[in-house]
Amino acid sequence: MGDRVRVGLLLLEIKQLQQPPRPLRPPIITQSRSARPWLPAFLRSLIRRSFILRLPRASRRDDRALAALQLVNRAGRLVPVADLVRPVEGLQDRARYRKNLLPVSYVLADVTDRIGSPVYAILELRKAFQDLRAPDGKPLEMFFIQQPPRSNVWGMKWDGEWQITYEVFRDMGFAFAGVLVLIFVLVVGWFRSFVTPWVVMLPIPLSLVGILPAHWLTGMFFTATSMIGMIAGAGIVVRNAIILVDFIELRLAQGETLEEACMDAGAIRFRPMLLTAAAVVVGASVILMDPIFQGLALALIAGEIASTLLSRTAVPVLYLITHRRRARA
Repeated sequence: MGDRVRVGLLLLEIKQLQQPPRPLRPPIITQSRSARPWLPAFLRSLIRRSFILRLPRASRRDDRALAALQLVNRAGRLVPVADLVRPVEGLQDRARYRKNLLPVSYVLADVTDRIGSPVYAILELRKAFQDLRAPDGKPLEMFFIQQPPRSNVWGMKWDGEWQITYEVFRDMGFAFAGVLVLIFVLVVGWFRSFVTPWVVMLPIPLSLVGILPAHWLTGMFFTATSMIGMIAGAGIVVRNAIILVDFIELRLAQGETLEEACMDAGAIRFRPMLLTAAAVVVGASVILMDPIFQGLALALIAGEIASTLLSRTAVPVLYLITHRRRARA
């Protein structure tokens, strides 16, 4: 603790001891180069990385390193911190924490700087904790999505950012399922068929062909904003399929055969589909470099490109297969 008498005699103020001295404040250095050399130069220049310079962990735990620091007094002289404080040894009461009326002990860790998501850290630690035993000798039970039911049994609950991640993706999954049901009902009401909606909704899973590899190639994690982009893109890609199916049925009403109508739809209606995809790509590229919403932009861009290219052929072919069987029946 600080000795106020010594501090006053050495022409210093007590607040100089209460705030971290400059050597303890880690400077932040920003680097403009990117770890992804395959990106264009103008994109690499937009990505900035910050590095924090610190002493080794062993040196930060040593009191001698802190005592060797020097402060500047009002006379402009350097005064060692060791001359301003006196060590006091003793016992300090430990804080008791409770959550949902259950006693807990928190173990904190920040893995977002290296891994980016707590899920990957939990999967690695789960393997390491398989042989971990509680103080009573029993295996330590782990809980991922719910609190331990009893307080007389040792257990470990993964919480914090993992709990938030689980709840967000759970709610997004329910929202995505609701979107699919709503699209199905609307398409059934428009085409008056229970077979055509399955053809129209085919591009939705096809968008994953572009979304997942795009995240892997760019080194981005599939986050909640990526899930939002996939849900938003579902409505856009379904619109392209509706254009194809509606054109096929229009040509069938004009007297063309089923095979000719399907081939014409993929050839003639590809231009408006391509224009829609280009508009989505240009609009989403504005937020592609945003650290929060870049997952949304990448999901929209990659999903739209993949579904546009694949649905041009897949939707007419699936329509041909399903309706040819119905015509034969």
